[in-house]
Amino acid sequence: MTERSERIVGASPDLAALAAAVLQPGFVGTTPPAWVCRWLGEGLGSVVLFARNVVDHDQLAALTATLRAERPDVIVAIDEEAGDVTRIESARGSSRPGNFALGAVDDEGLTEEVARDLGAELAALGVTLDYAPDADVNSNPANPVIGVRSFGADPALVARHTAAWVRGLQAGGVAACAKHFPGHGDTRVDSHHDLPRIGGDRARLEAVELAPFRAAVAAGVQAVMTGHLLVPALDPELPATLSPRILGGLLRDELGFHGVVVTDAVEMRAVADRYGFAGAAVRALAAGADAICVGGERATEADAAELRDAIVAAVLAGELPEERLAEAAKR
Repeated sequence: MTERSERIVGASPDLAALAAAVLQPGFVGTTPPAWVCRWLGEGLGSVVLFARNVVDHDQLAALTATLRAERPDVIVAIDEEAGDVTRIESARGSSRPGNFALGAVDDEGLTEEVARDLGAELAALGVTLDYAPDADVNSNPANPVIGVRSFGADPALVARHTAAWVRGLQAGGVAACAKHFPGHGDTRVDSHHDLPRIGGDRARLEAVELAPFRAAVAAGVQAVMTGHLLVPALDPELPATLSPRILGGLLRDELGFHGVVVTDAVEMRAVADRYGFAGAAVRALAAGADAICVGGERATEADAAELRDAIVAAVLAGELPEERLAEAAKR
């Protein structure tokens, strides 16, 4: 056993529980695996569901009830944007219009109504956090990953409909999560595969990328998801997910956001290739993230344990202040 391993094994259960509390792992199967149920009793605070976890409404409601039996206050997240990105209707396609269609109609009342209806359905199924709306301004027509997931290319339109979606979803009983901060629209690169670079000066970012996120914060959005994006006008060195300047200085201090900061999946190559799977998680927490999303591709107990142990080790080594970890877990 290495010295690092001995330190982790000897760490207090409270520290391990704090590390588990900030993870938001996925899993494989239509019922919660034994390790997830065990971890919920040991501090795990949330999970994220994917299409692979959903068969129908009855099955999904039973799954979330099983999770809640282990931990009544567990956060159950899902990536349900409607339109092209659906988990609860993946077998046949979403019955609700996606962002681009709503933006084209440009009826804020309709956007709010669609989101409220979705929120009520998700709440009835036991989901409490939705990774939506996509608040990106699709200003680059060559964008390979946003496209019709955006309300459009006009920042003012996107801002209005982002706020309407947030209001509607949360009125339906589910926390909204605006993504991908500070804006994934003006890129030709998919952050699943490489690190996108968002150009433009600060004035351009204010006028375009940041406008919908300001609107989301003003509408009371409860969560914001970070994008794995290099934005030199904000931080020339670190991707947004790992940047104290962007998560702390911009999102917290300037935009006044006080809710939960969730990372995009930390196994995505934009950050994992450069900083390591666990290294990206630790850096994100140190930068100001509160929840580490993982499990689209790495969905085993060993993957979750690797992150938990790395977080504990970083605290013990003085690389991640325990106060920061405790703040994230509390939030």
